[in-house]
Amino acid sequence: MKRWVLENKLRSVAAAGVLASGVLAGGAATIGAGATPASASSPVVLTMESTPENSITQGFNPYSTTSAGEQLGATSMIYEPLIQFDLAKAGVYYPWLATSFKWSNGGKSITFAIRQGVKWSNGSPLTPADVAFSYNLVKQYPDINTGGLAITSVATSGDNVTVNFATPQYTNLQSIANVYIVPQAIWSTVGDPGKYIDPNPVGSGPYTLGTFTPQGFTLVKNPNYWQESKIKIGTLDFPAYASNTNAEAALFSGQAQWEGNFITGLKQLYSSKSKYHQAWFAPLNTNSLMPNLNTWPTNQLAVRQAVSLAINRNAISAEGESGLEPAATNASGLVLPTFNKYMTPALAKFKLSDTPNVAAAKAVLVKAGWTMGKNGYFEKGGKTLAFTIKDPASYTDYAADDAIVAQDLKKAGIDATFDGQAVTAWGNDVASGNFQMIMHWSSQGITPYQQYEGWLDDALATKAASGDYERLHSPVVEAELKKLAAAETLPEQVAALAPLEKFVATQLPVIPTVYGAAFDEYNSTNIVGWPSPSNPYESGQPDAPTNEVVVLHLSPRS
Repeated sequence: MKRWVLENKLRSVAAAGVLASGVLAGGAATIGAGATPASASSPVVLTMESTPENSITQGFNPYSTTSAGEQLGATSMIYEPLIQFDLAKAGVYYPWLATSFKWSNGGKSITFAIRQGVKWSNGSPLTPADVAFSYNLVKQYPDINTGGLAITSVATSGDNVTVNFATPQYTNLQSIANVYIVPQAIWSTVGDPGKYIDPNPVGSGPYTLGTFTPQGFTLVKNPNYWQESKIKIGTLDFPAYASNTNAEAALFSGQAQWEGNFITGLKQLYSSKSKYHQAWFAPLNTNSLMPNLNTWPTNQLAVRQAVSLAINRNAISAEGESGLEPAATNASGLVLPTFNKYMTPALAKFKLSDTPNVAAAKAVLVKAGWTMGKNGYFEKGGKTLAFTIKDPASYTDYAADDAIVAQDLKKAGIDATFDGQAVTAWGNDVASGNFQMIMHWSSQGITPYQQYEGWLDDALATKAASGDYERLHSPVVEAELKKLAAAETLPEQVAALAPLEKFVATQLPVIPTVYGAAFDEYNSTNIVGWPSPSNPYESGQPDAPTNEVVVLHLSPRS
């Protein structure tokens, strides 16, 4: 299954001053016995897959989460941000279209020095005016402002671009610097950028569109790329596999070299077959049940508490996720142990049970005025306690997770059912709020700000939501998020996080299940330089906006 990392939902801790110089370095590899590397004269094609799709439409709008480019993980190969962030290693980032940045005005302004000598794929120069134009697009059009950036103004001065905000944004660097930059000459003529298809994209990235069919597309080397010498893989292939089963078959047979899917029996079916069949699951986020807070009965706190008490997190981890993702341990949802240093001692009392407590779940409901009906399910006001959990049927781990949850909840007197949908239909329902409960991953970042902002910021819960999918609307929480964004130092961030952590733990706007991993399966027979625990220069997800960083590390095995 695909674990989205929405391009404008990436955040990071801010650091005043200038970015350190970043140098890409390929990972070392040694050819062992049994290897069959490609010959030096044969071109190496990298076939990637990040989510099943039956068919796709030719569109590469970097601001659309439903474009073919975004769905198949190709956007960042064509369009680029000012900074790239290493999600696998806290605090690490790379200067990209910006060579440095500096905060001013108490964190309300950030100035980027724009890299000179960068060209668009059509050969025209990328300028600070293009950067300012891109940020002004995000400011003007809410439908593409998926990061909820409250930009007040944008200004240019020489090679510098300054983005201004009404409130301090220290911990929001990742969202700010991850805006994709587009050419003003083209995008100034398209009207609402959220409605633009962008069938023939012109970007600054290492690849341009090669061929396209409804069953997939290829990207080929951009000869005008500013890091052209680092492009060692000439062609990227993005097939539209109809299901996880089809995608897995391609991986197992060697037709695909890089995938990001949950695979039951991964070691037996893939890793054990060859020493070049490898996988790395870097812990990045928290998977949760997300209740719609605008619909009954999931808008009832007692119901959410009962759900959290009744579910078997051990079974979700061991059976639904094949032991690849451990059970969440704290109701705050904070990714642990990754963010241990952000956890206050007061959170210890919100420890989650990894086994179900049906008696406690029932007691919570009874205390809230629910009574057991003749059908074996709780009732209140003449209505049965029932709801549907929606997730894509092709997300096989989530489908298994949801089946476990539904079974657990029935034992607790809650009539829960699982509805397996098509990916596109599910994405539309999540974005529009047409659901009662879903299983979803949290935003990923190098500080917890991204996680909590993605869960709780109602600026993201638009008609086409890019976060706050549960539709929480709380002025108190919004004020706390602003305090967190204004926290410059680690102690300030820990103090600002405390009320948000407690809110999630006590009010359960999301119900943590397991800690999510970056699903990353790769074949190093003919291609080397992959990220790994010993070389965590990136997380390795083929669908992530940072996959450009990975591809620029890759090279044919010599």
